[in-house]
Amino acid sequence: MSDVELQEEEREVLLSIYEGDPAFNQLTPTTFQYKYGEDNDIKSFLLEISWSATYPSERPNINMNTFYNKHIVQEVKDEVVKQLEAEADQWLGSAMTYTLFQYVQEHLTELLSMQPDSVTEINSQTSKLKISNENQQET
Repeated sequence: MSDVELQEEEREVLLSIYEGDPAFNQLTPTTFQYKYGEDNDIKSFLLEISWSATYPSERPNINMNTFYNKHIVQEVKDEVVKQLEAEADQWLGSAMTYTLFQYVQEHLTELLSMQPDSVTEINSQTSKLKISNENQQET
């Protein structure tokens, strides 16, 4: 089967599996989102997976930089992407979007281990940041 045929088949399966699941969203025929956790929870986040024309021969794009994730610290975003890219490499040539969504569900606690438990903790961490002027040129 061609990548296009595999994508069409996978799309139908995803829509069937997630029918009625409010956490799942299909943005375009090749972009899917899944929300983990409850609204207004500091550890809730949205995972977005999009397919290129050569998916599943190549791994999908894994995006954690959505507006919904503005409260998620960068280390957590980076770790989610890193682990999912490694998982995706094992499934090249096969449908993997459901598998990747499930991987996050199964490893959620581990993936969120670096996420602070409250906004206060995030604010205290950001207050420790220092801005450097080393890249500015003197005039």
